[in-house]
Amino acid sequence: MMIGNVSLSMFLLYVVIGFFAQCIDGTLGMAYGVSCRTFLKSVARLPAAMASAVVHCAEMFTTLVSGISHLKLKNVMHDMLWRLIIPGVIGGALGAWFLSSIGDVLEPVIDLYLIVMGVIIFLKVFRTGPRKPRHLGWKIYPLGFAGGFLDATGGGGWGPVVTSTLLASDQDVKKSIGTVNTAEFVVTVAETTTFVALVNDMGSFWPIILGVALGGVIAAPLAAYICKKVPVRPLLAVVGLLIIGLNIYNLIKAVPAFVALLA
Repeated sequence: MMIGNVSLSMFLLYVVIGFFAQCIDGTLGMAYGVSCRTFLKSVARLPAAMASAVVHCAEMFTTLVSGISHLKLKNVMHDMLWRLIIPGVIGGALGAWFLSSIGDVLEPVIDLYLIVMGVIIFLKVFRTGPRKPRHLGWKIYPLGFAGGFLDATGGGGWGPVVTSTLLASDQDVKKSIGTVNTAEFVVTVAETTTFVALVNDMGSFWPIILGVALGGVIAAPLAAYICKKVPVRPLLAVVGLLIIGLNIYNLIKAVPAFVALLA
Protein backbone atom coordinates (compact mmCIF):
# COMPACT_ATOMS: atom_id res chain seq x y z
CA MET A 1 0.00 0.00 0.00
CA MET A 2 1.26 3.45 -0.95
CA ILE A 3 0.50 6.87 0.53
CA GLY A 4 1.41 9.31 -2.21
CA ASN A 5 4.90 8.20 -3.28
CA VAL A 6 5.73 6.63 0.09
CA SER A 7 5.10 3.03 1.20
CA LEU A 8 2.88 2.42 4.22
CA SER A 9 5.82 1.09 6.26
CA MET A 10 7.86 4.25 5.58
CA PHE A 11 4.85 6.45 6.33
CA LEU A 12 4.44 4.72 9.70
CA LEU A 13 8.15 5.26 10.33
CA TYR A 14 7.65 9.01 9.79
CA VAL A 15 4.72 8.91 12.23
CA VAL A 16 7.00 7.25 14.80
CA ILE A 17 9.70 9.89 14.19
CA GLY A 18 7.16 12.69 14.76
CA PHE A 19 5.77 10.94 17.82
CA PHE A 20 9.19 10.38 19.35
CA ALA A 21 10.33 13.94 18.65
CA GLN A 22 7.17 15.45 20.20
CA CYS A 23 7.55 13.28 23.29
CA ILE A 24 11.09 14.61 23.70
CA ASP A 25 9.95 18.19 23.15
CA GLY A 26 7.00 17.85 25.51
CA THR A 27 9.25 16.44 28.20
CA LEU A 28 12.25 18.75 27.82
CA GLY A 29 10.75 21.85 26.21
CA MET A 30 13.20 21.50 23.31
CA ALA A 31 14.78 19.23 20.67
CA TYR A 32 11.73 18.55 18.42
CA GLY A 33 13.35 20.04 15.33
CA VAL A 34 16.84 18.73 16.08
CA SER A 35 15.52 15.19 16.60
CA CYS A 36 13.25 15.24 13.55
CA ARG A 37 15.84 16.67 11.19
CA THR A 38 18.51 14.22 12.35
CA PHE A 39 16.26 11.20 11.75
CA LEU A 40 14.87 12.49 8.45
CA LYS A 41 18.35 13.05 7.08
CA SER A 42 19.57 9.65 8.30
CA VAL A 43 16.47 7.60 7.43
CA ALA A 44 14.87 9.41 4.48
CA ARG A 45 18.18 10.74 3.04
CA LEU A 46 16.67 14.19 2.62
CA PRO A 47 19.06 17.04 1.76
CA ALA A 48 19.56 19.79 4.33
CA ALA A 49 17.08 22.35 2.98
CA MET A 50 14.36 19.76 2.32
CA ALA A 51 14.76 18.13 5.75
CA SER A 52 14.47 21.49 7.50
CA ALA A 53 11.51 22.50 5.32
CA VAL A 54 9.65 19.24 6.09
CA VAL A 55 10.32 19.60 9.83
CA HIS A 56 8.97 23.15 9.93
CA CYS A 57 5.87 22.35 7.87
CA ALA A 58 5.00 19.60 10.35
CA GLU A 59 6.02 21.69 13.34
CA MET A 60 3.43 24.39 12.59
CA PHE A 61 0.70 22.06 13.87
CA THR A 62 2.46 21.05 17.09
CA THR A 63 3.64 24.59 17.95
CA LEU A 64 0.12 25.96 17.35
CA VAL A 65 -1.38 23.50 19.83
CA SER A 66 1.43 24.12 22.31
CA GLY A 67 1.16 27.91 22.03
CA ILE A 68 -2.60 27.93 22.57
CA SER A 69 -2.23 25.67 25.60
CA HIS A 70 0.39 27.89 27.21
CA LEU A 71 -1.66 31.04 26.57
CA LYS A 72 -4.72 29.47 28.16
CA LEU A 73 -2.68 28.45 31.18
CA LYS A 74 -1.29 32.02 31.42
CA ASN A 75 2.15 30.51 31.17
CA VAL A 76 3.56 33.25 28.93
CA MET A 77 5.60 36.36 29.69
CA HIS A 78 3.98 38.74 27.20
CA ASP A 79 6.64 41.44 27.44
CA MET A 80 9.33 38.93 26.51
CA LEU A 81 7.15 37.18 23.92
CA TRP A 82 7.27 39.95 21.32
CA ARG A 83 10.93 40.67 21.98
CA LEU A 84 11.59 37.07 20.93
CA ILE A 85 9.10 36.87 18.05
CA ILE A 86 10.28 39.88 16.01
CA PRO A 87 14.01 39.04 15.83
CA GLY A 88 13.14 35.33 15.67
CA VAL A 89 11.00 35.82 12.55
CA ILE A 90 13.77 37.87 10.87
CA GLY A 91 16.46 35.33 11.79
CA GLY A 92 14.27 32.38 10.78
CA ALA A 93 13.39 33.85 7.36
CA LEU A 94 17.04 34.72 6.67
CA GLY A 95 18.16 31.28 7.81
CA ALA A 96 15.64 29.57 5.51
CA TRP A 97 16.75 31.75 2.59
CA PHE A 98 20.42 31.09 3.37
CA LEU A 99 19.97 27.31 3.57
CA SER A 100 17.82 27.19 0.42
CA SER A 101 20.42 29.20 -1.51
CA ILE A 102 23.51 27.32 -0.30
CA GLY A 103 21.92 23.87 -0.41
CA ASP A 104 23.78 20.64 0.33
CA VAL A 105 27.18 22.39 0.54
CA LEU A 106 26.18 23.47 4.05
CA GLU A 107 25.29 19.96 5.25
CA PRO A 108 28.62 19.18 7.01
CA VAL A 109 28.39 22.53 8.83
CA ILE A 110 24.84 21.72 9.94
CA ASP A 111 25.95 18.25 11.07
CA LEU A 112 28.62 19.91 13.22
CA TYR A 113 26.03 22.32 14.60
CA LEU A 114 23.69 19.46 15.50
CA ILE A 115 26.54 17.62 17.19
CA VAL A 116 27.09 20.74 19.32
CA MET A 117 23.35 20.80 20.10
CA GLY A 118 23.56 17.14 21.10
CA VAL A 119 26.49 17.88 23.42
CA ILE A 120 24.57 20.79 25.00
CA ILE A 121 21.56 18.54 25.59
CA PHE A 122 23.74 15.76 27.03
CA LEU A 123 25.64 18.11 29.38
CA LYS A 124 22.36 19.12 30.98
CA VAL A 125 22.46 15.71 32.68
CA PHE A 126 25.28 16.93 34.92
CA ARG A 127 23.90 20.41 35.69
CA THR A 128 23.02 20.73 39.38
CA GLY A 129 22.04 23.49 41.77
CA PRO A 130 20.83 27.03 41.09
CA ARG A 131 22.79 29.24 38.72
CA LYS A 132 23.68 32.90 39.16
CA PRO A 133 20.83 35.11 37.83
CA ARG A 134 21.59 37.22 34.76
CA HIS A 135 19.59 40.11 33.35
CA LEU A 136 19.37 39.69 29.57
CA GLY A 137 18.16 43.20 28.70
CA TRP A 138 18.89 44.04 25.05
CA LYS A 139 20.56 40.63 24.61
CA ILE A 140 17.10 39.11 24.16
CA TYR A 141 17.04 40.49 20.59
CA PRO A 142 20.22 38.81 19.28
CA LEU A 143 19.16 35.69 21.19
CA GLY A 144 15.86 35.60 19.27
CA PHE A 145 17.64 36.26 15.97
CA ALA A 146 20.26 33.55 16.58
CA GLY A 147 17.57 31.07 17.68
CA GLY A 148 15.52 31.68 14.53
CA PHE A 149 18.51 31.53 12.18
CA LEU A 150 19.94 28.34 13.68
CA ASP A 151 16.47 26.80 13.85
CA ALA A 152 15.99 27.29 10.10
CA THR A 153 19.46 26.22 9.02
CA GLY A 154 19.67 23.23 11.36
CA GLY A 155 16.04 22.13 11.25
CA GLY A 156 15.96 22.74 14.98
CA GLY A 157 17.63 24.87 17.59
CA TRP A 158 15.02 27.37 18.75
CA GLY A 159 14.39 25.47 21.97
CA PRO A 160 17.99 24.42 22.75
CA VAL A 161 19.31 27.93 22.08
CA VAL A 162 16.56 30.18 23.47
CA THR A 163 15.12 28.04 26.27
CA SER A 164 18.55 27.04 27.53
CA THR A 165 19.68 30.67 27.66
CA LEU A 166 16.57 31.82 29.51
CA LEU A 167 16.82 29.01 32.04
CA ALA A 168 20.54 29.66 32.48
CA SER A 169 19.67 33.28 33.34
CA ASP A 170 17.44 31.96 36.16
CA GLN A 171 14.12 32.89 34.54
CA ASP A 172 10.92 31.12 35.67
CA VAL A 173 11.09 27.60 34.22
CA LYS A 174 7.43 27.11 33.26
CA LYS A 175 6.98 30.63 31.88
CA SER A 176 10.26 30.45 29.99
CA ILE A 177 9.22 27.22 28.25
CA GLY A 178 5.69 28.58 27.65
CA THR A 179 6.97 31.86 26.19
CA VAL A 180 9.53 30.17 23.95
CA ASN A 181 7.02 27.59 22.68
CA THR A 182 4.39 30.24 21.96
CA ALA A 183 6.87 32.43 20.08
CA GLU A 184 8.05 29.37 18.17
CA PHE A 185 4.74 29.06 16.29
CA VAL A 186 5.11 32.52 14.69
CA VAL A 187 8.80 31.92 13.93
CA THR A 188 7.96 28.51 12.40
CA VAL A 189 5.29 30.05 10.15
CA ALA A 190 7.86 32.57 8.86
CA GLU A 191 10.43 29.85 8.22
CA THR A 192 7.94 27.52 6.55
CA THR A 193 6.61 30.27 4.28
CA THR A 194 10.17 31.06 3.15
CA PHE A 195 10.99 27.39 2.55
CA VAL A 196 7.80 26.81 0.53
CA ALA A 197 8.60 29.84 -1.63
CA LEU A 198 12.22 28.82 -2.27
CA VAL A 199 12.49 25.02 -2.11
CA ASN A 200 11.47 23.26 -5.30
CA ASP A 201 9.12 20.25 -5.39
CA MET A 202 7.88 20.59 -1.80
CA GLY A 203 4.53 19.11 -2.85
CA SER A 204 6.02 15.67 -3.51
CA PHE A 205 7.05 15.40 0.15
CA TRP A 206 3.56 15.83 1.61
CA PRO A 207 3.37 12.18 2.87
CA ILE A 208 6.50 12.76 4.98
CA ILE A 209 5.11 16.05 6.31
CA LEU A 210 1.77 14.38 7.07
CA GLY A 211 3.43 11.44 8.84
CA VAL A 212 5.68 13.59 11.04
CA ALA A 213 2.82 16.00 11.84
CA LEU A 214 0.42 13.13 12.66
CA GLY A 215 2.93 11.56 15.02
CA GLY A 216 3.45 14.90 16.75
CA VAL A 217 -0.26 15.56 17.15
CA ILE A 218 -0.85 12.07 18.60
CA ALA A 219 2.03 12.53 21.06
CA ALA A 220 1.06 16.06 22.18
CA PRO A 221 -1.54 15.06 24.82
CA LEU A 222 0.71 12.27 26.08
CA ALA A 223 3.76 14.46 26.53
CA ALA A 224 2.62 15.88 29.88
CA TYR A 225 2.05 12.37 31.25
CA ILE A 226 5.48 11.25 30.02
CA CYS A 227 6.98 14.35 31.61
CA LYS A 228 5.64 13.23 35.00
CA LYS A 229 6.65 9.57 34.71
CA VAL A 230 9.99 9.52 32.85
CA PRO A 231 13.11 10.83 34.65
CA VAL A 232 14.44 13.78 32.68
CA ARG A 233 18.16 13.14 33.15
CA PRO A 234 18.27 9.67 31.52
CA LEU A 235 16.13 10.97 28.66
CA LEU A 236 18.49 13.93 28.16
CA ALA A 237 21.44 11.56 28.03
CA VAL A 238 19.82 9.22 25.49
CA VAL A 239 18.62 12.03 23.21
CA GLY A 240 21.93 13.89 23.36
CA LEU A 241 24.00 10.79 22.59
CA LEU A 242 21.63 9.73 19.80
CA ILE A 243 21.84 13.11 18.07
CA ILE A 244 25.64 13.17 18.46
CA GLY A 245 26.02 9.63 17.10
CA LEU A 246 23.76 10.04 14.07
CA ASN A 247 25.37 13.29 12.99
CA ILE A 248 28.91 11.96 13.46
CA TYR A 249 27.80 9.10 11.19
CA ASN A 250 26.52 11.62 8.63
CA LEU A 251 29.86 13.47 8.76
CA ILE A 252 31.83 10.25 8.25
CA LYS A 253 29.70 9.43 5.20
CA ALA A 254 30.44 12.87 3.76
CA VAL A 255 34.24 12.44 4.01
CA PRO A 256 34.72 10.63 0.62
CA ALA A 257 32.77 13.33 -1.23
CA PHE A 258 34.75 16.06 0.54
CA VAL A 259 38.09 14.37 -0.33
CA ALA A 260 36.99 13.99 -3.96
CA LEU A 261 36.08 17.69 -4.06
CA LEU A 262 39.58 18.65 -2.84
CA ALA A 263 41.33 16.27 -5.23
